[in-house]
Amino acid sequence: MKKTTNPAWADIKGQLSAFDRAGLLRLVQDLCAASKDNQAFLHARFGIGDDVLKPYKSIIGRCLWPDVFKNQTPSVSKAKQAISDYRKAIGRPEGLAELQVFYCERAAGFLR
Repeated sequence: MKKTTNPAWADIKGQLSAFDRAGLLRLVQDLCAASKDNQAFLHARFGIGDDVLKPYKSIIGRCLWPDVFKNQTPSVSKAKQAISDYRKAIGRPEGLAELQVFYCERAAGFLR
């Protein structure tokens, strides 16, 4: 196997071609268990759960209306990243619109 300094999608794709169904399922299970971001992505992609927007709204809310008593700081870039992550996961126009409106509401509320 060739080692590259900057692995790309083609390198991963080559490795995935050797997986069987069970191996792919284990990989997705491991990815889901690895982080909350991966879970949110997979839940949004497959439409699992009551509200697939909830984790993205949580990030936006925390970043645009931080709890100053917990030393949280505002982060516009992280809030925007949550919308971008949703777009990558599923990108439904109605979901994007809802997240963008929520973004504006939280930013305006914090500024007040």
